[in-house]
Amino acid sequence: MMQEIIKKTALPLMVLFVILAGWQLVANNVEEFPTPHSTWVAAFGGINADGDEIEGVLSDPFYVENEDDKGIAWQITNSLGRVFGGFALAILVGIPVGLLIGMSKNFMMALNPYIQILKPVSPLAWLPLLLMVFQDINLTAISTIFITSIWPIIINTALGVRSVNQDYLNVAKVLQFTPFETIRKIILPVAVPYIFTGMRLSLGIAWLVIVAAEMLTGGIGIGFWIWDEYNNLNYPNIIIGIIIVGVVGYILDVIMGKIADFFDYRKRA
Repeated sequence: MMQEIIKKTALPLMVLFVILAGWQLVANNVEEFPTPHSTWVAAFGGINADGDEIEGVLSDPFYVENEDDKGIAWQITNSLGRVFGGFALAILVGIPVGLLIGMSKNFMMALNPYIQILKPVSPLAWLPLLLMVFQDINLTAISTIFITSIWPIIINTALGVRSVNQDYLNVAKVLQFTPFETIRKIILPVAVPYIFTGMRLSLGIAWLVIVAAEMLTGGIGIGFWIWDEYNNLNYPNIIIGIIIVGVVGYILDVIMGKIADFFDYRKRA
């Protein structure tokens, strides 16, 4: 047990050391590329390479200078609000559509070609049209997330429905279950793990999309903040933004994984 804990601690630290060494090597050979130390100072404050004391991005993440100048915490909060808005819409639409496709071959034949055509379309391709339709940054970002994150929910829900044992469905017919009762008592208990797997994938895509969407639409959000730091030539802040995006994405995935495990009857048995 203790040996396992040591491995789980030591191995990631070894990888971190390699990453930092490689990072420093790149910084030594690429002009103006931020070093690990300059990025740390930019994040938490301290003395920079010029001998000036600066306040880090994470020193006061909740500051509000004006409507367009807010701390990094507000940038993340705004991005998460858009992500959860689009993600919620994807759940509300994706699960019923997935159930219909899984239960009906006619629905599957009718909708599957369009799912396969629209699924690989880049979120950036939707932005100009959606911005023209809504003429609002938030609605454009939310609708972009909805369109690009709905497909894993639909596909995994349909897969979950098709994985239901036919004998269970035959029992439902013998007991004269209504379609709603069949879904609630037979299909959903089996399909729920698949649905949550789709939701987990969908949330990861939503967080990935919001960064690209905000870079183009502007406003308050982590994506626009990274782009704005690039325009201001604050390269250490770009790395800070990348790390923050990765950490938040990891946290969201862990949370969704825990929720999925809770509703997965196979892991509670």
